[in-house]
Amino acid sequence: MSTTTTAPPSVPPVGDARRSAFRQFLDRSDQLGIGVALVLLVVLMAIIAPYFWSVNNLLEVMRQVSAIAILAAGGTFVILTAGIDLSVGSALGVTAMVAIVLSSADAPAIVSIVGALAAGAVIGAINGVFISRFALPAFIVTLAALTFLRGFVYVGTGGTTLIPDSIGYGWIGQDSILGVPYAVVIMLVVYVVGWFVLNRTVFGRQVMAIGGNAEAARLSGIPVRRVIFLVYVISGLTAGVAGLIVASRLESAVPDLGTGYELNAIAAIVLGGTSLAGGRGSLVGTFIGAIFIAVITNGMTLLNVQSFYQQIIMGFVILLAVLIDRLRRGTAGD
Repeated sequence: MSTTTTAPPSVPPVGDARRSAFRQFLDRSDQLGIGVALVLLVVLMAIIAPYFWSVNNLLEVMRQVSAIAILAAGGTFVILTAGIDLSVGSALGVTAMVAIVLSSADAPAIVSIVGALAAGAVIGAINGVFISRFALPAFIVTLAALTFLRGFVYVGTGGTTLIPDSIGYGWIGQDSILGVPYAVVIMLVVYVVGWFVLNRTVFGRQVMAIGGNAEAARLSGIPVRRVIFLVYVISGLTAGVAGLIVASRLESAVPDLGTGYELNAIAAIVLGGTSLAGGRGSLVGTFIGAIFIAVITNGMTLLNVQSFYQQIIMGFVILLAVLIDRLRRGTAGD
């Protein structure tokens, strides 16, 4: 008489379970920490710069942060895989230029919009191919892209400001719906979609797994190269969205448009709790980090802090963000 036995359900080792719970605690504490810091910063600005608390100024803060926040949303996917994209500022300049050039050629608004988004996606795809297929370091690839894309903008604009007679998509950066700027609405949509993809899809789980351990992810059957390629496409696409917002707000394209945006985007990502080592972070934290940086910038402007002092302060903020990430990874035992 034969008997069959069933294997007991697999239970993760206690150590692994505790480590997973500890990492979840770190993720929540990261968001809580930057959230508390943001509240304190807002209170401080409301005290020392009374106009800061006005509805018009708060809406302007949200409008101004939209481009950086959208760049940071795409960059979060990249950094979660332990990658980096230094080219997003220059990519924003290229996509804005494409939209303005098409408008100057009397192209319909939809053509300008699609052209800008397509340009961003192509830039991301090129970065993704070199990084995922040829295994080149992301830092080197995107640093090179930052340089040649900026040169491309200078060539395309002739080193001058391009101003078309009219654009059919100016409402994106200038108009509002129910008092809320369209740029802010687009930013929120990007974050909602990004949050869903990252937290509710197989692709999002694959992104996190690759950042945690790329080799283990590959051995478990995850298409590592394809996922890495796609996160750079996402980053390029969000650069296209941000480029459209900036171009529609300015109704022009300038050669240095987007310069330095990549640093603010990375700072927002790291301040929000995403580890530069990959595998840990969230879009909620990135969003809070982007607002934190926008509040600092707006507050300094209201207090008439000169631009070069603002650069010094933002440089320290970026350094602080990297230091915090290093301390987090040391605490987590990475």
